[in-house]
Amino acid sequence: MHKLLMDHPGEKLFLLGNEAIARGAMEAGLAFATTYPGTPSSELSLNFFQMSRESDLYFEYSTNEKVALEVAAAAANAGVRTMCVMKHVGLNVAADALMTLAYVGVRGGLVILTADDPAMFSSQNEQDNRYYGKLSGLPILEPSSAQEAKDMMGYAFDLSESLQEPVIFRTTTRLNHSTAQVSLGEMKKRKPRGDFVKDPFNYVTVPAVSRKLHVKLLKNFEKAEELANSAPWNFIEGAGPWGIICNGVSYNYVADAVKDLKISDRVKILRVGFSHPMPGNLIKSFIRDCEKVLVVEEGEPYMEEAVRSFAQDAGNIGLIAGKRPDLFSRLFEYDPAMVRTTIAKFFGVPCEAPKIPDLSDIPALPQRPPNLCAGCSHRATFYAVNQATRGMETIHPTDIGCYTLGFLPPLSAGDFLICMGSSVSTGCGFSKTTDKKIISFIGDSTFFHSGMPGLVNAVFNNHDITLIILDNGTTAMTGHQPHPGVDMDALNFEGFHRISIESVVRGIGVEHVSVIKPYNVKKSISAIREAIDHKGVSVIIAKQACTLFERSLKKPHGKPFTVSDQCKNHRACINDLGCPAFFVENERVRINASLCSGCGVCAQICPEHAIVPLK
Repeated sequence: MHKLLMDHPGEKLFLLGNEAIARGAMEAGLAFATTYPGTPSSELSLNFFQMSRESDLYFEYSTNEKVALEVAAAAANAGVRTMCVMKHVGLNVAADALMTLAYVGVRGGLVILTADDPAMFSSQNEQDNRYYGKLSGLPILEPSSAQEAKDMMGYAFDLSESLQEPVIFRTTTRLNHSTAQVSLGEMKKRKPRGDFVKDPFNYVTVPAVSRKLHVKLLKNFEKAEELANSAPWNFIEGAGPWGIICNGVSYNYVADAVKDLKISDRVKILRVGFSHPMPGNLIKSFIRDCEKVLVVEEGEPYMEEAVRSFAQDAGNIGLIAGKRPDLFSRLFEYDPAMVRTTIAKFFGVPCEAPKIPDLSDIPALPQRPPNLCAGCSHRATFYAVNQATRGMETIHPTDIGCYTLGFLPPLSAGDFLICMGSSVSTGCGFSKTTDKKIISFIGDSTFFHSGMPGLVNAVFNNHDITLIILDNGTTAMTGHQPHPGVDMDALNFEGFHRISIESVVRGIGVEHVSVIKPYNVKKSISAIREAIDHKGVSVIIAKQACTLFERSLKKPHGKPFTVSDQCKNHRACINDLGCPAFFVENERVRINASLCSGCGVCAQICPEHAIVPLK
């Protein structure tokens, strides 16, 4: 049995933050869950997927976040407790549905988890999704620890059903990916089936209906404000003339800093866990007797702005600070040392930094930049494109996925990137405004997520672009989750259909479509040349399974290669291909057999044919 399905109240487990959240949802009676995978939320979805194979929980990897939220909205309005999971930028994709769903509301609890990524460990921006609460008028909850995340999840579902509104559950990477001891609670009985009662004058959002629903949303907001002021997740610790207001993981840093600086008798802390609506009455009461207040929050000055507003409303003109050049930045993650130093500076107390050990006699760690895996078929595709377009002026719009790393030398196959699906649409814009050849790259999962509308646009407007769809048979970058093009039978899962990318592309109306096997370099180069010579939209589908995914499935792969004595040290293998299995020893090129996947691409490009299978 999956460890998160065990009905053992009181038992303690070491859980990843995402596992604790999943457990909390199951304890709350979660019966229906949807997602589009994205770090730092991916493990949460994986646990739901695994538990759905052993229970009556329904879970699906949806085509994109908008679809995931729309599916979840229907389930919740059938009275079923539902959760929709995504990373922070995923909520941008789902925002169209989110804004109007706030008007429509829900009958069963609906929790929308958004996993923010301060410092952009695996993201293209570090937007602060608390502003979606302001934009939509929906409540936001923010836990500070794995245990609290689990416990808060039950409250989130109850709150959603009390207000009959979705609830946004905001986490950050540090919480999602930290591990802690978590005490299990009781498992609530799931209700996997519901019913939808027709009520079009409350559910069909034509203007006349929506005007009425907006009034309802604002009344719900007033109820939420009352709840925020009394919620157990907003609490005050300590007493003194100095105040600190904090949220999320920042609370842990603040609590440690106050203890380390020995100012517990002078500082009181307001931890905000129910952060939208902000608890106005509680904040006014907190700051009333404070000489000065420091707001500690990663990301944007979301709470700081609210605290200033409440202070002005209450006639409190004391010093309130947070984001400013000499205090906290709007950039990146915070850490305990930085928070401790900033608190000491703001309140004017001494701060002795811990002594840094002398590491001068220890050699520096070698740099390990991100790179495509050894044997990755994307590297072969990029090499083939570079060879096919040698001497041409090109622009390579790229997309979100493993293949984004193709922008690095020596492949340099990536010139412009905004978001999921943008490679096709931006390729259209470049094709109309420049005289360069446009070759866009997109992955299989991303193509289904948001690449198809751009391709429809390209065909309709007859843009002159070549789109290369890198089909490695999985959603690789976020952990090998399925997508509509995956062969689920090969994974021993029944009841799924497989969507053919080639059929979709031809159905859209693309006239020039080729399917290549990237490991066959010569044929790939030839097919790419034909595609870029075609006037109008052409599509190449580079079809080769992810080498790591195949290994995880225990599928056989080729023998590793080695460099023979015939090598003349031209180093085309390194300078043009850059596979990480290669290294240089004593000025000679060598291959690390433990890394080599046996794809044979390097052997095909070696001018002396000096790369041969290892005997």
